[in-house]
Amino acid sequence: MVTAVLKLLVVDDHALVREGLMQTLHQLEDQVSCAGAQDADEALRRLQTEDFDMLLLDLMLPGINGMAFLGVLRKRFPTLPVVILSALDDPDTVARAMRQGASGFVPKYSSSEDLLDALRQVLSGIVFLPPQLQEANGGRSLGERYGITAGQMRVLELLGQGKTNREIADLLGLTEGTVKIHVSAIFKALKVSNRGQALLVVNKKKPARL
Repeated sequence: MVTAVLKLLVVDDHALVREGLMQTLHQLEDQVSCAGAQDADEALRRLQTEDFDMLLLDLMLPGINGMAFLGVLRKRFPTLPVVILSALDDPDTVARAMRQGASGFVPKYSSSEDLLDALRQVLSGIVFLPPQLQEANGGRSLGERYGITAGQMRVLELLGQGKTNREIADLLGLTEGTVKIHVSAIFKALKVSNRGQALLVVNKKKPARL
């Protein structure tokens, strides 16, 4: 039986940091392939020719900054989990990154063990925030509070943009039936019966500032 190789892309402009991260990531699973990119342009070139299972993104990039690039990634590669790994971890930055569609946020001062644990959770479908950032952002993330997976959070974000099930299916590369299943699961988790009620719950949980 052939074991699938986990493919990861690290986007950080500091070569020593990038290479150190790539070494650490080989501890994530038995079969791991890591690639690096120094900026958004290089990352996009790799994403256009290779398939990756996860992308780790620094926010302080030359050219297109990490936050802007995160928005690009969510539009062009909506199913790719993106984990922010940054020295910027103030509540406003974290909240903005999560609203932009990040699957997790890990401060750069985290230990290798904490980083690997966070990435394993994201790979299992959990939207990750470490405890200290959960507290700074008003407690646990919406996904954690309601048991909503990272994939369902992306569906919920598109619902908030007024997208139909068919439009969401096209954007996420899913069947319309799968989207309906996700929407039903979201409604059940939030204890609501329609989109309007779901968005009311979500908006109540968002931080007031950007």
